[in-house]
Formats: sequence, C-alpha cells, structure tokens
Amino acid sequence: MKLTQGCFSFLPDLTDDQITKQVQYCLTKGWAVNIEFTDDPHPRNTYWEMWGLPMFDLQDAAGVMMELAECRRVYGDRYIRISGFDSSHGWESVRISFLVNRPPQEAEFELVRQEVGGRAIRYTTVRKPAVHATQ
Repeated sequence: MKLTQGCFSFLPDLTDDQITKQVQYCLTKGWAVNIEFTDDPHPRNTYWEMWGLPMFDLQDAAGVMMELAECRRVYGDRYIRISGFDSSHGWESVRISFLVNRPPQEAEFELVRQEVGGRAIRYTTVRKPAVHATQ
C-alpha cells in the first residue's frame, strides 16, 4: 500500500531532479527547509525525528540534497520527508511537505469501527503488523 501523505502524494514518487526543483522553489521563497524521518507514518504522528537543524538562509538546493543523501544513507529503510517552513508574519507555518523516501515494505493501516452509546460510531486508524513474504 502506498502511503499518501503531503504534497504530490497521489503522483509517482519524485525523482531527485524534481526534489531539487521543489527545494529550490522553497529557498527562493525564503522558506527554511528541513528533513525529517520516521518509522511510524501514522497520520496522527506529528513527531518525526529531525535530521540536523532546519536549513535557514540557504541559496542553493545542493546543500539540502547533500543532507538528504546522507539521511537516506543512514535511514534509507524509513520514511523521509522534506518540509518548507514560511516564517513570515501571518504564516509562520509549514507551506510544503512531501515524502522523498519510502521503506522497502510500506506500512499498512486499517480503519477500525467501534459502536458506542447513542448509536454513535468511532473510528480508529490502526497500523497492521508487517507481513513478510516467505521464500
């Protein structure tokens, strides 16, 4: 199952050239770029681990791409995303976020329904255990 999270999530995975162009777009807008990784891509998990510090005042996407290559080398078996943070007054928020790396075996989730009082229904997203192919 392909996890769909962030910008471009329903498109094919971005190539490094496309990632470079998106990062350069962020930098020309003056946004800080950061790289994050996780092994828990649950939709409510907002606490991804940061790879280094956010990159402020960069002019060239090559610096971000070098950091991304190193992050992929160390954490290539996890989800990695790039975010562009706009610190300008009135926004002060992430303006773009997209996945740039996926593990070989994607996480899978299922929706669990629970009936509660008053005929109400609650839904919970639960991560399914990984199923490894047998040889």
